Amino acid sequence: MKEIQEGLLAVADHSIPHFHNDLGVQTIKVRVKEFMCTGAKPPFDHPHIFIDMGSDDEAICSYCSTRFVYNAELGSVCAPPECELRPAA
Repeated sequence: MKEIQEGLLAVADHSIPHFHNDLGVQTIKVRVKEFMCTGAKPPFDHPHIFIDMGSDDEAICSYCSTRFVYNAELGSVCAPPECELRPAA
């Protein structure tokens, strides 16, 4: 059972982008409409919350008030690109 749970966590961590706002910017542009907001990088993160914009083009994190704006034409998953939280290697 533990192996299954770890496998599911690994899939979840890689299939849904995670964003942080260590830069303190007001708005992060994103190329996806479903993602996780962590607020800051661990260990200073807030509870990781799932945000689904649905048919809207923007959303605000209820914990850190970061504004996320959808832009399908971004060259990377977010702008600024430093706001993408990548798994530790």
